[in-house]
Amino acid sequence: MVTYRRPEPVPNDIQIDPMQVGIEIRDLRKAKRMTIKELSLATGLSVGHLSEIERGLASPSVKALRDVAEALGATIGWFMHAIDGGDARERDYVVRAANRRTLGLVSEITDELLSPNLRGHLEVLLSRFPPQAADAEVAYSHACEEAGVVLSGALDLWIGEQCFNLHEGDSFSLPSTTPHRYRNPGQAEALVIRVITPPTL
Repeated sequence: MVTYRRPEPVPNDIQIDPMQVGIEIRDLRKAKRMTIKELSLATGLSVGHLSEIERGLASPSVKALRDVAEALGATIGWFMHAIDGGDARERDYVVRAANRRTLGLVSEITDELLSPNLRGHLEVLLSRFPPQAADAEVAYSHACEEAGVVLSGALDLWIGEQCFNLHEGDSFSLPSTTPHRYRNPGQAEALVIRVITPPTL
């Protein structure tokens, strides 16, 4: 299960672009398969107010943004991407290396989101597996497909009852409906590009 880094302090006078932040909230909520009513229950914000925020009709306070981020398993930095994400012309097409959003797993694996947003059919991640790190102790499944390529290091990939040991340059593809999990068996960090469709986070 994915969790995120602790939020960094954010000035209360930060300028928020309601439309862009609303889009990011809606995209992340949908990727998490959460209804707006469930988000309302988790944050204490009304369904109507959340709907206005998602449509860019209301600007969330920093506190509301923190509450939404926590409920969605993110940090407030996830939404800051929409505020200070560089050239607005690039926002839907390009992710600059310095502006990647980082997701942190409980197991200390980190995923950098390489795709510009979660509105399309693909979620592209650069996954960093520290030595001996695993994404789960028990294989899991979800309604997606995923593929990847090992850029460096080694990766054990379990698909059902089978285990495959992958090395630099090896690639893979699997139906995520089959129970699976990943582990770095080596003593060096493993870097893996992963593509998931549809986005799941």
